[in-house]
Amino acid sequence: MPRSAAQTAALLASPDDTEAQFYEALQHADLDHLMALWADDEEVACVHPGGPRIVGLSAIRAAFEAVFQRGAVSVHPERVRRLHSGDCAIHHVLERVQLQGEAQQSWVIATNVYLKTALGWRLVLHHASPGNAGDVQELVADAGTLH
Repeated sequence: MPRSAAQTAALLASPDDTEAQFYEALQHADLDHLMALWADDEEVACVHPGGPRIVGLSAIRAAFEAVFQRGAVSVHPERVRRLHSGDCAIHHVLERVQLQGEAQQSWVIATNVYLKTALGWRLVLHHASPGNAGDVQELVADAGTLH
């Protein structure tokens, strides 16, 4: 049964809630659920690994519809790093992707940006780039002078 706007907003009480719902929707190929997580703004954007920038809700919906024609996406967020300031949150995520019919997994580096709205935390950007096994090892610099 589809969720009402109030039910969806209750599930989006934090950026982490919205992110968990996003990955759940991918894992279940639930296009309606996935689209309910996006901000109602025509400037929202999405970049799939190796793909072009997709702008606007209808274009994003069409892109995910094409992805889901191949089935659900077995993607699991790992090593999430969070930056939260006021009504904006940025999550840098290492995604572990299990390809259908293959024992080998692949890695994707993603940035998810969330905005706090009257309807809860909504996704405004998902930017994913191809990764590799070496990305599992994070490079963390000492906090020092940048310049």
